[in-house]
Amino acid sequence: MADPIPATLHPWVIYCDGSAMPNPGHMGIGAVFTEPNGTRHTLSQATNTKGCNNEAELRALMAALRELQMRGATALLVYCDSSVLVEQLGGANVKPVARLASLFEEARALLKSFDHASLEWIPRHRNGEADALARAALGILPKRPVKPSKHQR
Repeated sequence: MADPIPATLHPWVIYCDGSAMPNPGHMGIGAVFTEPNGTRHTLSQATNTKGCNNEAELRALMAALRELQMRGATALLVYCDSSVLVEQLGGANVKPVARLASLFEEARALLKSFDHASLEWIPRHRNGEADALARAALGILPKRPVKPSKHQR
């Protein structure tokens, strides 16, 4: 989903990730979001349900979007390392993931609630901090040392 953000707007920047251990299993979600003024916030929590990694990724995105709704954000630039998530929410002509269809519909509605929202895929190595937060929610160590990306600093 890409709604170009006008240059005059300064969007909130979100990095989100989810983990399921084992897969499927307990889910942890993580997100880093940065206000237009540079103030950073993090989210790290375990869910009450079990699911797969794709569901965990989706729940992480939705939790971050709900948080930013409450904070009054209007423009978002969202990064995640789930190609499934980006394909399903990006409007591409892809076969729906039936098991997660209602969650994807909920996520689409959340994204549409913002004036401007762009969702972009990034490689896993550029999403280390959000991944570490998702894993920490499950009591699991990060895969490797975490460095914030250039947008997260």
